[in-house]
Amino acid sequence: MKLTTWLAASTLCAALPFGLAQAQVKIGILNDQGGPYSSITGPGAVAAARLAIEDAGGSLLGKPIELVSADHQHKPDVGSAIARRWYDAEGVGAIFDIYNSGVALAVQKLAEEKNKIVVSTVNTLDITGKSCSANGMQWGADSYAHSNITVKGAYKGKPESWYFITVDYSAGHSMEKAARTAIEAGGGKFLGAVRYPLGSTDFSSYLLQAQASKADVVALIGGGTDLLNGIKQADEFQIRKTKQRLIPFSFSTADAVALGNKTTAGFPLVLSFYWDESPATRTWTERFRKVNGGKLPTDLQANVYSAVLHYLKAVKAAGTTDTKAVLAQMKETPVTDFYTAGARIREDGRLMRQMLYAEVKTPEQMKNKDDLITVVKKFSGEESFMPRAQSECPLIKK
Repeated sequence: MKLTTWLAASTLCAALPFGLAQAQVKIGILNDQGGPYSSITGPGAVAAARLAIEDAGGSLLGKPIELVSADHQHKPDVGSAIARRWYDAEGVGAIFDIYNSGVALAVQKLAEEKNKIVVSTVNTLDITGKSCSANGMQWGADSYAHSNITVKGAYKGKPESWYFITVDYSAGHSMEKAARTAIEAGGGKFLGAVRYPLGSTDFSSYLLQAQASKADVVALIGGGTDLLNGIKQADEFQIRKTKQRLIPFSFSTADAVALGNKTTAGFPLVLSFYWDESPATRTWTERFRKVNGGKLPTDLQANVYSAVLHYLKAVKAAGTTDTKAVLAQMKETPVTDFYTAGARIREDGRLMRQMLYAEVKTPEQMKNKDDLITVVKKFSGEESFMPRAQSECPLIKK
């Protein structure tokens, strides 16, 4: 297990009320540091959190802000053990990122037991659904938004039939379910699905089943190296040279860089952040690249920055690390940063933010190597995420 600790160097601080001793502000980044999702979260998410600490002034309540990070190895027991130690023994008040559904659900349950805070970037709807918690929040896209926006964006003027190759864990299942709902609502047909385990390297049997389905669209649900392996092997099977379309879900700018625009042109992306969307996103990206080996930030890494900064602002405004006070401040205050304009946190913990539907450019459309995608359409939070009336979260009063 990899574990690192970083102390903010800045000495700027918020003033303390006279005679009030406060705990040090300490946060944890728990994610995949060297596995299949490390390129889209991983060390880059830690770098993004450091930028948020820098922008919060480096110190709060009279002490430097401390950051710890660790690799959960995609194992709920490992992630829970780390989170328990952080919460119980190391004074961590909030944990961010995670990006594994099983780990995130376990840590959110633990956060509620320990009266701590967790903000995850996972796709599973259970985090803000039946397993929601007043101590947990979900930043960025989720499986409903990914599926809802991808299916709507991929619509080519007539209903189509779909077959799914889906990663076999809760986020994959919920994404497939949401996609099926959107497909059938638009008059399309869901022809079936096959599941593959996380970390798969051989997709041949799954692709053969997808070909045999004769579906108009072969949908590939996954992330990181799983998604890349599936796309590469789909091309070996010449899926896209037949009448079938290949549509990957949760595709990222890091994936486009890894495979190249010649391979990925036209693939859809559902994002809350794109580096070249505005002068503010370009300025932040320059800062990020300087501390992340020159690599472009992903949507997930920007989400970590946004969530950490919002938490630190809440601590400063509350004047305390007390969980109840900080949570109240986070939920009462609109989320505003370099790419977020007044988004609100719903009762179930879902951040209701604007989302983007984009498509990968062809090599001919690119102005330079970083000019990866075209933003085709913007969706409001209400258009993007599951309506509150459909939520299974008991915290939502209907």
